[in-house]
Amino acid sequence: MQTAPSIFDRYEQVRARMPHATTPSEFQDISSLVEIADQASAFVFDAFGVLNVGETLIEGADKRLDELRALGCEIRILTNAASYDRAGAIDKFRRLGLSINDGEIITSRDATLACLTQKTWGVIAAPEDQLFDIDQEWQRLGDDCKTYDLVDGFLFLSSKEWSDQRQAALTKTLQKRPRPVLIGNADLVAPRDNGFSLEPGYFGHLLVDAGIPNVRFFGKPFPEVYDLVEQSLPNVRPNRIVMCGDTLHTDVLGAAARDWRTVLVTRDGLFAGHDTREFCEKAGLYPDLRLDRI
Repeated sequence: MQTAPSIFDRYEQVRARMPHATTPSEFQDISSLVEIADQASAFVFDAFGVLNVGETLIEGADKRLDELRALGCEIRILTNAASYDRAGAIDKFRRLGLSINDGEIITSRDATLACLTQKTWGVIAAPEDQLFDIDQEWQRLGDDCKTYDLVDGFLFLSSKEWSDQRQAALTKTLQKRPRPVLIGNADLVAPRDNGFSLEPGYFGHLLVDAGIPNVRFFGKPFPEVYDLVEQSLPNVRPNRIVMCGDTLHTDVLGAAARDWRTVLVTRDGLFAGHDTREFCEKAGLYPDLRLDRI
């Protein structure tokens, strides 16, 4: 069973594979993002643990986003969820009750697909994902191990039906013939209504542990998604962008590496029920600010 301490420890184990960042040595507690709205031109929100947990909207999140917009702040949702295409992402957030437009969402899937080259890709995806946004040749991977040997590279978008058997088949074929592996969601886990789910990043790091080369991670804390956010905010200086997230090794570290300001949200995400100061001290990673809910 995954717990916050065990997940934190695993992030620390793979931290050398992540971008380097310098963070403050202490944080300031605030009670609302409105307190710092005059210091920001844009607020960037992680989704899981900040705006929603699973299919449940966190109370007050919709009103806070509307309030910040009314104060003149740009809003972006930066999510590592790669299990659905852009239309699916928009639909999900609207189902949750968030008023958003297309330009306010940046996903790790966007960044991953922008890096696809002309190959036949073996795609690991949720069964309901129609993969309409993939413009290269592809084969969906499942339990047929022969298919793994035929493709030129691997695109890992969802771990929804991934298994130890499929992970072993992927590892074996890559040990025989190394090929590019694009991990479309760098998260190790995601908070759900009933615990944590293992995400593509978890399985990607197992490949690296096994000595597999050419494994590339997309999403926070890796740079491509931050490039997309900054491109969408061409007139905003990095120190006027505030990242709000629930994890130290993805949300805080990745944003700090871009010289954005950072807010650690504590009540509903990875560290729910824990004293986050203990984890900050152990990792030497501190947000600029900390609050309960946005």
